[in-house]
Amino acid sequence: ILDGSIRVGLNPGELATLAGKDANAIKTSSRDLPFVLAGGSNGGTTVAATMIIAAMAGIRVFATGGIGGVHRGAENSLDISADLEELSRTDVAVVCAGPKSILDIGLTMQYLETRGVAVVGYRTDELPAFFCAGSGHKVDYRLDSAAQIAAVLAAKRSLGLRGGVLIANPIQPQYALQRETVNRYIEQADAEAVEHGISGKEITPFLLQRICELSDGDSLKANVQLILNNTRLGARIAVAVCNEESTKS
Repeated sequence: ILDGSIRVGLNPGELATLAGKDANAIKTSSRDLPFVLAGGSNGGTTVAATMIIAAMAGIRVFATGGIGGVHRGAENSLDISADLEELSRTDVAVVCAGPKSILDIGLTMQYLETRGVAVVGYRTDELPAFFCAGSGHKVDYRLDSAAQIAAVLAAKRSLGLRGGVLIANPIQPQYALQRETVNRYIEQADAEAVEHGISGKEITPFLLQRICELSDGDSLKANVQLILNNTRLGARIAVAVCNEESTKS
């Protein structure tokens, strides 16, 4: 969102503006959209808000880094991302490297199952966890090609089923971080967040920033690579969706 206007696609100058330190971009989830628009502000959209905008624009597939989910300790805080609710009601396929590593992956999977969201592993039987190639949790279905994924999306659409599909694409092994190491960083960052009273929409940026610092920048390098990997897969799926539709027409 730039100056209170939703933008689908940015030119290099606009992208530089939004990414700059002076942009004062607001982390914009679904509940924030009306306020950011009415206030004429800049905003970076979460998965939930991006799903809404993608559906409005007729975009069937989009790629991101990782989705939000059920935070650790949510049995006390009830901190659950709106991403999961939007996945249950908006018909957009989301390609990601799994839930962010800072989350409770098991509870996130259970929540998605409860809300009827299918989790597809791309060439993997195990759900990736953002920086890490595996989480120890199995996916609902494994599919090994963009064409297979497109066929499932077409079948879902033909049935009129609401909600999205989560396509989990593991980070490439050469860029992945070790799960045990990441967990140590997360535990330290979590403790610091509690100490500083950080919660709500500020918790995820804080934790990711601290993990970046604790890993001497390795997590940022992994983040860049997993986004590129997801973008490549998302593009192949989008082409396959078009091919599937043209074949049937």
